[in-house]
Amino acid sequence: MDIVTGSAIYFVIWWLTLFAVLPFGVRRDDNVEPGNDPGAPTQTRLWTKFAVNTALAFVVWLIVFLIDKYDWITLKDLGITN
Repeated sequence: MDIVTGSAIYFVIWWLTLFAVLPFGVRRDDNVEPGNDPGAPTQTRLWTKFAVNTALAFVVWLIVFLIDKYDWITLKDLGITN
């Protein structure tokens, strides 16, 4: 896996894990003012979620990288090639 492929895979993994991390710790506002969405969170904590997501995406990417580097799972194992 070269640097461009590794970066592209990390980019995709980062966005996929972001959607898994975003709902963590969301608290709705109990005192909703007129005109505000009742489902809007009181504190988004986006920077914390981005940091957690970056670490989680790196761990997932590292697993994918090691599988690719050491050929733990190949296309032949998956039955895709002859």
